[in-house]
Formats: sequence, C-alpha cells, structure tokens
Amino acid sequence: MNTVQASPYPYPLPAKDSGNRVALVIIDMQRDFIEPGGFGAALGNKVEYLQKIVPTVAGLLKTFRELRLPVIHTREGHRPDLSDCPPAKKRRGNSTFRIGDRGPMGRILVLGEPGNDIVPELRPEDGELVIDKPGKGAFYATDLQERLKGLGITHLIFTGVTTEVCVQTSMREANDRGYECLLIEDGTESYFPDFKQATIRMIQSQGGIVGWITTADRLTDSLRQTYG
Repeated sequence: MNTVQASPYPYPLPAKDSGNRVALVIIDMQRDFIEPGGFGAALGNKVEYLQKIVPTVAGLLKTFRELRLPVIHTREGHRPDLSDCPPAKKRRGNSTFRIGDRGPMGRILVLGEPGNDIVPELRPEDGELVIDKPGKGAFYATDLQERLKGLGITHLIFTGVTTEVCVQTSMREANDRGYECLLIEDGTESYFPDFKQATIRMIQSQGGIVGWITTADRLTDSLRQTYG
C-alpha cells in the first residue's frame, strides 16, 4: 500500500486492485463565496483569501480526472421556497443580505441562482457527483453516504471552503462514518487565516483524531505512483 507524506503520520492510499477507492471532495467553491460582489463579500469578508486556492484545487481536479478517480462537488443552498432552511439560520447574523434575499448574483444561497454555481475553473463535468446540501456538513439531509457506498469509496480527500465551517464539519461527519480523511492544507481556505490554522491543528491532534493533513504536491506525487 502506498502512502502520502502527511501529518501526523503517513496517510494510506488504497491499493489499485483492493476494491476500495479514494475520491476528491471539493466543498462549496461557489461564486457567492469566492467572487467579488457575492454573499461573502457582502458580509465584509476578503474573498481574495478564498480565491488564491482555486488554482491548487483545479490542479488536483485535473489529476483526479486524468487518473479516472471519483470527484464529488458540494454546494450549500436551499430550495426556492426556503422550506429546508431553518428560521434560525435565515435570521442569524447582522448583514444587509440574508438567505433568500436578492443579491448581486441572484437570491442568496438558493439553488439554481447564478451565485450558487461553482466557479468556472472548477465546474463539474458529466459523471461527477454534485451534492446540494442545506447545512454545513455534506452528509446532513443528503444522499452522500449512499452514493459513496455505491461507488466503493473508503478514502476522502478534502478541499474547499471554508476550512473551519463546511470543510471541517463535512470531514468530521465523514470521520464518524469510518472514512479515512485527508485535508489538503493549500487546497482549503478561510476568510480568517487564524481560524484555518486552528482547524488544521485540531484535525491532526491526538494522533489524527479527525484525519490527516498534507499538501497538494505531496498528494499528487503519491496518486500518480499508486494509480498512474
């Protein structure tokens, strides 16, 4: 079994003929979070922090596609009638824009609106799984667990935004379900750099209580050695 150089110790990749599979998970790389003029910017956040990981995630996406390995994209969003949006979530925060309001890219966090689209550089291709999630975690109120089981996936590589919220929540949900989870440090980002660093410390603490941490280059090298 090949491994990826990682912290707190090497991350095991499933053998090519083992029946187990590794998949790339790209969390919420949506226009409303990443592009200027979107929901994230309207909240006063510096979207430049999130924009800087797009090339790194795009490089990993290219590698997974070349090696014919599964890719999962997630989008946080709600039905147009907001029936899947708890009132507490809608009213939380002190912002000009709230979920369902019309913003610069259409209605905020509503499925089918322009701002809910994944950024063009990471747009899903036919055959790639897209999970629309109403919560922070990718497993809550979705069929992700069933889809992963159907594909024989046991190992998940996490990228996307934001590190301390939707990425960490999804990773913890996956860890509780028995998946071997690896976070790409330069493939995830937060509007608050100190929040990202605190999350990275938490994930790999106590011998990897939630999972492993590595870089995109280290993962790519090991993927090509194992599946190339």
